[in-house]
Amino acid sequence: MATPQLLILWHSRTGASAVLSAATAEGAGPGGLRVRCEDARPEHFLSARGYLFCCPENLASMSGAMKEMFDRLYYPLLGQIEGRAYATIIAAGSDGSGAERQIDRIATGWRLRRVAPGTIGNLSAQTPEE
Repeated sequence: MATPQLLILWHSRTGASAVLSAATAEGAGPGGLRVRCEDARPEHFLSARGYLFCCPENLASMSGAMKEMFDRLYYPLLGQIEGRAYATIIAAGSDGSGAERQIDRIATGWRLRRVAPGTIGNLSAQTPEE
């Protein structure tokens, strides 16, 4: 596996987070590796120097798929990725802070260090059509 500078972990149900994570990966160039959270493995985390977590906020929480990734990988990675950088991008219909807070708490447990303020894309979408 190539050694990425930035591992971009993402989940999207409506497409908003997919677009945001794809744009980030394009900006990162060859130093970025974009991986759906459902496909993330410990090797992805161990080979990267930093992480970008990109997901929607659903009902004031991070998406269930992103939470499942953290549940699945938390203990296998505990003590192995301390001090690495992370940032967040949240696609939200109204607020986004709940999902960001949840990710920050998990990152604190892993002893990651936030290197940029969180980005919350407030799409003001409140219906399936929006």
